Amino acid sequence: MGNPTPSQNEIGKRVSIRLHDPEGGFRDLLGTLEEIDAVRKKDGSLKKFDPAAIALWKVVPER
Repeated sequence: MGNPTPSQNEIGKRVSIRLHDPEGGFRDLLGTLEEIDAVRKKDGSLKKFDPAAIALWKVVPER
């Protein structure tokens, strides 16, 4: 992608974000980017994350 973190242009798009887990390994978020540091999951919950913890991310097609 070239961008280490999502930008304002990606807000409102469906994204997949892989985060470095503080306890080791990774964890993934999939949902709509609501803010630069928050994803709305399909269950409606809003998950905040640290953009500095992003290992990689991408915009994914709508279902």
